[in-house]
Amino acid sequence: MESRSDTAAGLLPTMLQLRTLLNRGQLYELATKASGVALDRPAMTILVVLDAAGEPLRVGEIATRMQVVGPHVTRHLNNLEKQRIIQRVPDPDDQRARLIALTPTGQRLVDRYTGVIEGWFTAALAEWPARDRTELARLLTRLSADLTTQLDAVAAGDAAGGGEGEG
Repeated sequence: MESRSDTAAGLLPTMLQLRTLLNRGQLYELATKASGVALDRPAMTILVVLDAAGEPLRVGEIATRMQVVGPHVTRHLNNLEKQRIIQRVPDPDDQRARLIALTPTGQRLVDRYTGVIEGWFTAALAEWPARDRTELARLLTRLSADLTTQLDAVAAGDAAGGGEGEG
């Protein structure tokens, strides 16, 4: 018989601990100080979202990925645009619409910031065998995708998302 720690339910305390560790203000402040990037957290999050996407995004998509409302993003985008960190570019699918893209300056800032964080992750995993690091990345990516799908179904009111006990 599986113990609680061997099941999905056993992941919750560890996931909450990771969330707390990654979301603490001190981590952000240490990363911005180490990288020399002087942007507030929402602005840096926008840059990270754009960098991770690898392509320009609509304002609404940035807001969705940040899990905030559009006006919150727009205010920060206006400031980032004034600093020439992002730029608005035509949407190739709809010339009336604009997409948000990193400028070369914005790309340099996000590269410095993410480089610091990646360095910390690399150092934390330095003693892990390569296959374990690869497996961790694969499993975390899978968990994130599957959990997103599950929680989207629950939010949409899908009865299957209820998670009633397993047999």
